[in-house]
Amino acid sequence: MRRAPREDADDQRLRVTEPSDQAAGIPGVAAALSTSIEQMGVVRTARTLLRINQVDGFDCPGCAWPEPGTRHLAEFCENGAKAVAEEATTRRIDRAFFAEHDVDELATRSDWWLGQQGRLTEPMIKRSGAHHYEAISWDDAFSLIGSALTDLDSPGEAIFYTSGRTSNEAAFLYQLFVRELGTNNLPDCSNMCHESSGSALTETIGIGKGTVSLADISEADLLFVVGQNPGTNHPRMLSALEAAKANGARIVAVNPLPEAGLMTFKNPQELRGIVGSGTQLADLFCQIRVNGDLAFFQALDLLLLEAEDGAPGTVLDHEFIAERCGGFDDYAAALRSLDWAEVHAATGLDRREIEAVRDLVLDSERIIVCWAMGLTQHRNSVATIREIVNFLLLRGNIGRPGAGACPVRGHSNVQGDRTMGIYEKPDSAFLDALGAEFGFEPPRAPGHDVVDAIRAMRDGTASVFVGMGGNFVRATPDSDVTVAALRRCSLTVQVSTKLNRSHAVVGDVALILPTLGRTEVDAHPTGEQLVTVEDSMSMVHLSRGRLTPASEHLRSEVAIVCGMARATFGTGSRSTTDWSGLEHDYAAIRHHISRVVDGFDDFDRRVREPGGFMLPSPPRDERRFETSTGVANFTVNELDVLIAPPGRLILQTIRSHDQYNTTIYGRNDRYRGIRNGRSIVLVHPDDLASLGFEGGEVVDIVSEWTAHDGTVEHRRAPQFRLVPYPTARGCAAAYFPETNVLVPLDSQAEISGTPTSKSVIIGFER
Repeated sequence: MRRAPREDADDQRLRVTEPSDQAAGIPGVAAALSTSIEQMGVVRTARTLLRINQVDGFDCPGCAWPEPGTRHLAEFCENGAKAVAEEATTRRIDRAFFAEHDVDELATRSDWWLGQQGRLTEPMIKRSGAHHYEAISWDDAFSLIGSALTDLDSPGEAIFYTSGRTSNEAAFLYQLFVRELGTNNLPDCSNMCHESSGSALTETIGIGKGTVSLADISEADLLFVVGQNPGTNHPRMLSALEAAKANGARIVAVNPLPEAGLMTFKNPQELRGIVGSGTQLADLFCQIRVNGDLAFFQALDLLLLEAEDGAPGTVLDHEFIAERCGGFDDYAAALRSLDWAEVHAATGLDRREIEAVRDLVLDSERIIVCWAMGLTQHRNSVATIREIVNFLLLRGNIGRPGAGACPVRGHSNVQGDRTMGIYEKPDSAFLDALGAEFGFEPPRAPGHDVVDAIRAMRDGTASVFVGMGGNFVRATPDSDVTVAALRRCSLTVQVSTKLNRSHAVVGDVALILPTLGRTEVDAHPTGEQLVTVEDSMSMVHLSRGRLTPASEHLRSEVAIVCGMARATFGTGSRSTTDWSGLEHDYAAIRHHISRVVDGFDDFDRRVREPGGFMLPSPPRDERRFETSTGVANFTVNELDVLIAPPGRLILQTIRSHDQYNTTIYGRNDRYRGIRNGRSIVLVHPDDLASLGFEGGEVVDIVSEWTAHDGTVEHRRAPQFRLVPYPTARGCAAAYFPETNVLVPLDSQAEISGTPTSKSVIIGFER
């Protein structure tokens, strides 16, 4: 084990080498063990890693990829091990640390340095006018929160954010507390990642979730992996893709960047992944321009219509379309006017390349389309995902084995949080059930999503911010605006396991409430309590922490929510919920959930069965579509071609291999050949030459955005190294959260409101 670093890091030792063409293997195992031993030591590493994603262990906090029925002894990936090591570290932060480092200094530290300092161990407060945090008791912290909330003129002046790592039980109580308070201001990380998926899927197939199981992946004939880098963001997905390949499946990768994980996968669980050549995953790599996916799927669908014209009755699933779908004729008529010149401008692909994909489609009975944030963070993201649904409906690829839609979520329980009611626009049926169960009338007016929450704090119409996990200030767009908005609050509260930048960007008064991690025993006077999570494919299962808590002063998220609720509602009639009882009895919480949330009947018993249970999905289970029309909807989507002005590029923000969302594990991006630095921007060598720059130059990245009133706004990210890289022409890529400052707050996806972090117009200045 090594001590937490005293000195921060910079990019002075940045080194660029050739990118890798293979993922995982021995280097992945070595990196996972090295990080784990550095943070936990040898014995604790062995005890902890072998419990990840096991039936009697804890759910990995790293991502939401599901567990297989038969599990390996080591059922985790490199980045999952890093996520666990960060949480199970033996490093600690106490009051002496905060006495040494004031808030202003912490705000200058890098995300990596802050995260490396260790676990938070006791409640802390920064008082009005103070520059340092100091210790505070739990009772006093809760009392302060309760007073701040009850003193508001309206409950709508408070914002309650949620990270996707929160358990089902904590999320359910959190939304109950907020709605009993009288507001739907429940923004969450979904607003910034997969909101576009939920919007499109709800409209077209009647449920805002995917329609496949892990078993379907292995049964597919053809899989699309679109706008996704599973080698870094969901490495265990590579094993599922490898199994599909072994069963004869083909894979099409559609992405602006060539990603090592979709080239060659060296599975460390298999002999050929250790001493052999590994498995080539992608049969076709379509290197698409950023934001070209809508045009790609429209072109592919047009080619299928034309193939049907040439061989009637052999290409489309006419029976499925006639019996289960609506809007096909209007869709087909609109699609036939597609302009191939616009398709080429949008995608950078020629017709021959898309025809090669069509040939694979025609040769496949069962097709799955997987996607992630590369599709969801554009102005036209909802239209793009609706077009994917069109593609699946044409050949009946929803509601049968080996086929369907697969939005791959990031945070380990982001899907479960939404299922539990963490949503600013809840439907009436959920609110009716919640009100009936707990004897109150929930608020009906929509609340603030993430972007509206920032606007409200910026404009002074919200003054209290509570963050249940996550790192709000670094996850959100338009960093300078977000920072100023939070600093305008009268009170900011962060429920956290580790230190991050949000603890240094504070309101007049700020609280840090340290919570148990997923890896730790959740002990109560009534006995050890277990939590549940929902994965990307709607499986709900238990998670049991095994480690002794990092401090005796830590409380579970459930206990923290109950403490805030008791302090806010008091002992009077403002709430009839038994907050004290629920704090110590998670089974009782699950009994309430079973009577409020569809699909959770007999929740506590069913989730204790090995592997848990799968939530119902009408499209998947019955080919039933609970849309406004009662059928699956084909949609007409206008082609939106994003073209950068001369001298400009389209930037997508990306993760490095040494990070998970805003958590920076290290300063390397092994697969892309980046060492000891993060302030880099990847650009095609020909684009660098045409713009008059050379690789290795240090520049400011300047974004351009035309505001709604017609004015052109500029934002700046200083001191980035230009790295020649084989990305798609006219495009660039750089790491978030460092480049979130370039994303305008008002630049959002239509319908979903997701920030457009994957399509930012930029230029460079020396």
